[in-house]
Amino acid sequence: MAESYIIEGVEALWPRIDQTYAFDKKANRSMPCGPREVNAEFSIQFRMDNPTAKALFKTMSDCYVANREDKWAEALANPFVKDDNGSITHKSSLKGAYNGQVTDTPAQYDSQGNTLAADFQLTTGSTVNVAVQLIPYDFGGKQGVSLRLKAVQVVKYVPMERSNPFGAVDGGFVMEDPNPFAATPKTNNVLAAKPAVAEDSDDMFEAEPVKKTASKAAAPASKGDLNDIVDSMFDDD
Repeated sequence: MAESYIIEGVEALWPRIDQTYAFDKKANRSMPCGPREVNAEFSIQFRMDNPTAKALFKTMSDCYVANREDKWAEALANPFVKDDNGSITHKSSLKGAYNGQVTDTPAQYDSQGNTLAADFQLTTGSTVNVAVQLIPYDFGGKQGVSLRLKAVQVVKYVPMERSNPFGAVDGGFVMEDPNPFAATPKTNNVLAAKPAVAEDSDDMFEAEPVKKTASKAAAPASKGDLNDIVDSMFDDD
């Protein structure tokens, strides 16, 4: 039975959970597709801090060791990507179909555990918890532990906004504020907080930006204590 794990308090990156998507080379971006099409999958990349990455890798390593076969590499290689800014990213996905059998869409919940609508579209920048199943594998001579996507809980949602193609013009219609209790601007030296930048709905299928220089460090070949190995991999530079 696959081991379950919840990755808590991570930042969602390019989530595609409302339906299956596949990368289209001609369009140079991920596009919606049927669940049985080639490479069709639900997916979410996520950005996590060092303690979260360390705990996740420790759990994945334990799963790897518990299921390791003699021909497999001795230790699990670090699958995470560390960008130049120090952030650590990884991905969880679910194929649209396994052996011809269509999979269920991963469930999405709000912070109170209420089920979100089937067509709810999560946005980049939102804070989420990600429920996964750890699946050890040996494919093409490479071994690892994949994170099969099961569900997502939205802790903090960044609203989606439409881009405005128009600028201001002279004359014409100007909407009046119908609120008689509108706040009066105050004059002080306190800077207003900048609103969170929301994902643009018109750009949600744009090609993902190319990551900065990243490294995938293999786990040390030492047979020392796993906790020491994990500590050394995720110590701050």
